[in-house]
Amino acid sequence: MARVAAPVAAWALTRAGLLLLVLQVVTLPGPDVTSDVEVIYRGWYEVLRGGTFPVDDVSWQYPPGAALPVLSPGLLPFLGYAHAFFVLACAADAVVLALLLRAGGGAGRSRAGAWFWVAGVPLLGPTAYARYDVMVTAVAVAALLAAARRPAVAGALAGFGAMLKVWPVLLLLGAARGRATRLSWGAAAGTAAGMALLAAVALPGAFDFVTAQRDRGTEVESLGALVFHVARHHGWDGTVELHYGSMEFLGPGVGLVSDLALGLSALAMGWLVLWRLRAREFTATTGCEAAFAGTLLFTTTSRVISPQYLIWLVGLAAVCLTLRAARMALPAGLVLVATGVTLAEFPVWFGEVVGSTGPGVALLALRNGLLVAATVVACRRLWRSTVTAPGRAGDGDGGSGMPRQRGRGPRTAPADSDMLTW
Repeated sequence: MARVAAPVAAWALTRAGLLLLVLQVVTLPGPDVTSDVEVIYRGWYEVLRGGTFPVDDVSWQYPPGAALPVLSPGLLPFLGYAHAFFVLACAADAVVLALLLRAGGGAGRSRAGAWFWVAGVPLLGPTAYARYDVMVTAVAVAALLAAARRPAVAGALAGFGAMLKVWPVLLLLGAARGRATRLSWGAAAGTAAGMALLAAVALPGAFDFVTAQRDRGTEVESLGALVFHVARHHGWDGTVELHYGSMEFLGPGVGLVSDLALGLSALAMGWLVLWRLRAREFTATTGCEAAFAGTLLFTTTSRVISPQYLIWLVGLAAVCLTLRAARMALPAGLVLVATGVTLAEFPVWFGEVVGSTGPGVALLALRNGLLVAATVVACRRLWRSTVTAPGRAGDGDGGSGMPRQRGRGPRTAPADSDMLTW
């Protein structure tokens, strides 16, 4: 009980601080990060209640399932919209902690993942509760923890998560070949298709978000944006403007850099497909390792690296640590540091970033450099453990204490009586 009480107490203390920040009892320098909830989310809420998706708002760039978290504050009618949203975000945060603590108490598991989550979320500051990403991450964590014993449930959760914000589809990358893949991928496809059909029938404009997402440019916090931050000091005459819901660079060469970012994302997808085809065996930790590495790849190569994306990575890293995927300890640590740097970059010194000042560019380069390093290390270790050295004694189990799965038949992990059950 004491081993659970300590992380719960630390969670309660740090989350009280987060609530004080989003309720603006305590404020940080920089822009007000809660305005997205107060203005944008609430505006979408009113439109959705009127029976349509926000088709005239280019900042609506989310799959139709995103309507659920936007509408969720209606479950607490005794609170104002923003306050209800923050309470629900905190509740989702608590669900993640509960899942990690339960899973970490089993044989061969660790509560290091719960501690990682306790520490990682507040490092992002008020952004953690002022976006709906913590709710999506709760679904993703549940899916990964269910995968070993309930692949169909894991797949359904991944499909549901993908309809909230697309990226949880990456949770399916590491499903063991055979029965686990058939069940999880089939359940994911069925869940996503059912939700898509329901959305298309219920509300007009369910898929207009595709156009808005396609037309996005290079956001000022992305990896590609560093080109223009430096170029502004050498005569580049572009500008930074609010465009498609975020601060983006506009001007000469931006289209080329945006296309290169899309090309890098395509290469990332190609690498993941190649890894999937070449991987020779799957252990009890391969699923979370592949999800973590894949999400890192798409985060770092994206035209947009919004601060809230770090919540996804913190959640996936926490699952890796819970399942004792020791290979991912270093990239997880890099993500933790990057999360703290992100708070400094946004909102504290965001004006410096937008202005491309020396300190602003240095902060951004540090944060993005940490993410690139985490991506390279995670992908290299995933490849080595499953493709180039899967038969080496003592290597590849990531300290999970679970046997390997070989051959062409089902490779699901052995049942663990202490595994999360549903």
